[in-house]
This record gives sequence, C-alpha cells and structure tokens, in this order.
Amino acid sequence: MSFWFREQTTVSLSWNELTGAVGDSATVLPVVVAVAVLTELSLPVMLVWFGVFQVVWGLYYGAPISVEPMKAFAALVIAGTISTGELVVAGLLLAVLLLALGTTQSLETVNRYVDDTVVRGVQLGVALVLLETGVGLGLDDPMLVAVAVGIVAVLAVVGYSGQSAFAVFVFGAAIALVETGVPTPAVPAVDAMFMLPTMTLSVQTAEAILAQVAVTVGNAALATSVLLADYFDRDVSADQLSNSMGLMNLVAVPFGAFPMCHGSGGVAGKYAFGARTPGANLILGAGYVLTAFLAVGVIAAYPTALLGVILVLIALQLGWTGVSRTDDLTVVAAIGGFGVLVNLGLALVLGVLVQQLRARV
Repeated sequence: MSFWFREQTTVSLSWNELTGAVGDSATVLPVVVAVAVLTELSLPVMLVWFGVFQVVWGLYYGAPISVEPMKAFAALVIAGTISTGELVVAGLLLAVLLLALGTTQSLETVNRYVDDTVVRGVQLGVALVLLETGVGLGLDDPMLVAVAVGIVAVLAVVGYSGQSAFAVFVFGAAIALVETGVPTPAVPAVDAMFMLPTMTLSVQTAEAILAQVAVTVGNAALATSVLLADYFDRDVSADQLSNSMGLMNLVAVPFGAFPMCHGSGGVAGKYAFGARTPGANLILGAGYVLTAFLAVGVIAAYPTALLGVILVLIALQLGWTGVSRTDDLTVVAAIGGFGVLVNLGLALVLGVLVQQLRARV
C-alpha cells in the first residue's frame, strides 16, 4: 500500500519498508534498553519520543531518515561517567548549540576545525568506553555470555553478522518474557516525563558536550546529508539537520527523552534493508510506541550480562568505523586512547589543536 503525502513524496507501507525499519532499530533498541536498565530514564517514555520523531522527521524530509540515540552521551551515562541530571543539561545545551549552528549556517565552518580524523578518533574513544562497560556487565553471567557469543558466531558464519546485536537483544528479551510472562498494556509513568528537577551542571557536562558535538557534526549532520542525497536524491543540508536535531532535543529532553540525532548509520541501515520512503519511519514509529506500552515489566527482568554483550558488539562496530575510514590511524588511535584513559572532551580539544598545528607545518 502506498499514498502521496505531498509533492514528490510517496509513502509506502510495503514489506521492504518494514524490513528497512528493522534495519534502523537494530542499533537503537539495545542502547536505549541499556540506558533504561542502568539509569533513571524510563524506557517507555524514551521509546515514545523515538516513535514520535521517527514519524515527524520522516514526513518532514520525505525520506527514511534515522532518529538515533546520541552515542557519546549513551556511552558516558551507561558507564556512569555522567549522571542522569548531567545528561539532561548536556542534551539541552547541545540542542541550543545545534540550533545556533544550523540557524547561522555555520556547520561548514565548524567542519574546517573538526575534520574527519578528529571525529574518527572521538568515535574510537566512545567505542572503547562502551567496550569497557560491556565487558564489566558481561562478567555478571559468563555462561549466558557464552550462549550469546555462540549466537553471534552462527550469524557470522551464515553471513548475517550485521544483525548480531539485534539477535542477542531478542534473545535477552525472550529470557525476560519467560521470567515475567506475557506483558499487560501499561501507560508510561507520568512522573518519568519530568526530568528538569534532576538537572545538574558540572565540568562533566561540558566534557560530555565536547565529546558528543564532534560525533554529531561529523556523523549526524555532514555524513547524513551526503547519504540522503546519494540514496534518496534528497537535498537536505547539514544545517537543516542541525536545526531539526536541536529542535527535537529542546522539546523532548526535558520530558524524559534520551538526546537524539540523525545518524548516518541508521540511514544506511534503513536503505540496506529495503527502505525507500518515509513509510519505514511510520512503521518504526508505530512499533516504538506500541513497545512502550508493553515493555514496562519486561525491562526490569532483562539480563544485564546480555546488555554487556550487546554493548561490546556495538563498541566493536563503532570502533571499526573509526579506524577503517581514516588515512591517519596513528592520530585516530591516539585521540581514542586519550579519550578512554583521560577524558573524551579533552581528547576532542587535543585532536583539534594537533590538527591545526599540523596544518601550519
């Protein structure tokens, strides 16, 4: 089934759009489940916001654009480096910054100072933080981890290694369902939607923003703009994407949303699994909202050891992206190593300074 939404925009609700929706959710669900288990944020509330903005931006841009959790923020809050209150402040301040960058059309200028090597280095640092956290969680139940590793190995052998994180996530969900039984519908708790009282401003808040802004500018704005043109023939500028990211976080973060972005990985995932229209966003948005009303009991029983495996898999994928798409592995490794050993925000600053010094030599 398909229909015209507006000029030059067809919305299809076909099987390909459904599989494309799954391609985007494979990296979103494991991250937000881990955040819900390990922080004060509510999974149902987060899923509702992801669902709402999947629909909003899919229709607005007329393409199967992604709406993903901000990975650097996720790594830091999952690892306990920043608190939920610090996350809320960081999300809001970054929203204002993104709106300012987009409104003044400044992203191309910013990109001159934060080049691809620096972004890849920060990506590697985020991956290493996730890896460290994942290994720690996996130690809770080595036997369960061994089964999950077996699932990953089988998928790799049959050629579906890209779906391993989602497969382990489904395995964990099945275990939780066996323990809790079939969930009954429940409305997300109203008090979980008011996060402003938890706000905490600290040095860690600024460091988290520095770590995230490099990834957001490089991956969620500039790279996503290119992919939308390549895959779907949509002329969407990085500054437009910056504005939409800023707007949705300014609206949603104070009310229980996890900070969200438009990731190029999600766009690539949708395309690889068949999505060609905003129909994938409508299907995925509805799926997130439906899950939000059924996930309350299941989340409490989700095995944390399997979350550890999922985080390791996501870390390996993110880390490989950082090191495989650069011509300067030494600098990327140095920034990433400094980020995990010292601080991701300082790693970004160090990377920019090194880049500028090398440019003048």
